[in-house]
Amino acid sequence: MRCRLLYLVGQLAPGGLERQLCYLLQAMDRGRYQPAVAVWNFAEADVYVPRIRALNVPLYAFPNMSSAAKLRAFRRLVRQLAPEVVHSYTFFTNFAAYWGVWGTPSMAFGSIRCDFAFEVKSSGPWVGRLSARWPRDQICNSALAVEAARRWQSPFAPRRLVVVRNGLDLEQFRRVPLAARGKIRIVGVGTLEPRKRWDRLLIAARELQRRGDDFVVQIVGDGPLHESLQQQARDLGIVDCVELMGYRGNILDVLANATFLVHTSDSEGYPNVVMEAMACGRAVVATDAGDVPSLVDDGKTGFVVPRRDEATLLARMVTLMTDHDLCLRMGEAGRVKAEQQFGLDRLVSETLAAYRAIGWKDA
Repeated sequence: MRCRLLYLVGQLAPGGLERQLCYLLQAMDRGRYQPAVAVWNFAEADVYVPRIRALNVPLYAFPNMSSAAKLRAFRRLVRQLAPEVVHSYTFFTNFAAYWGVWGTPSMAFGSIRCDFAFEVKSSGPWVGRLSARWPRDQICNSALAVEAARRWQSPFAPRRLVVVRNGLDLEQFRRVPLAARGKIRIVGVGTLEPRKRWDRLLIAARELQRRGDDFVVQIVGDGPLHESLQQQARDLGIVDCVELMGYRGNILDVLANATFLVHTSDSEGYPNVVMEAMACGRAVVATDAGDVPSLVDDGKTGFVVPRRDEATLLARMVTLMTDHDLCLRMGEAGRVKAEQQFGLDRLVSETLAAYRAIGWKDA
């Protein structure tokens, strides 16, 4: 079949980059660009498999293969489909995209979707270095990742970096009126992994409990830390005011019942959930990871807190808990910013512009 744009992604399980790929495919002119998706680690049950199929975008997989066999299979797929652009949407598949197009007329793009040092380290010593250097052209979703990559003292570094910030479906994430005063619901959303630093939120919950506040902390997401966070909640004596809710398919429903969002991460790119909360009209308290300081206007759409400053994190949460009108104003300002900057048309136009910058002919 004809394929102009081929996307290579590590998996289609719940995650921010997977959601962004779906958004990109959803918003682009698929009849014109004829996209297809290759999945490095495919699982039929993954959340975004049916969503991509519903867009009539072909899916290709490499099941039960070694990494070397997958490289060969992907290279054969590139020759079969003859795409004009191959875009790796996951950092650890960057080198595979480069290898797949080598010796063909196709052009390759890589991705840096989070903190650059984290991406390199988490991909392993060899895959991390290779995927940092090749393809030589890479798209980052945060300016901070660009700065970090340019400062990296290593021959294994990309040549050209382009920032394309995440987009959001503003029809799906619409403004939801903030509930009248009552029980305060503090929501956190994300994978339960160490870099998200959920321990900070649990420690803050203990201090709020000591104050005698009427609240509940709801943490939405799955991951390897689920059991340890449950144990931490028991150790802190806060099981009555903390809910580990697991994965939820409709984050809008969670945010609709939230008073405000708290995001405690140590490492980020351009976090989807912060955008989603702002689009729903919710104030945000977030650590200064990734591009959060440019995403959240401190004092206007929420509060930006230095990482490792637990005292300020708690103080900002208390401020929102005790000032309902401030929550309303910040939520309204967040929605305005979302409408101005988060749309999917921008995501598509900037992505295609990046392809053109390396010589792609958008015929």
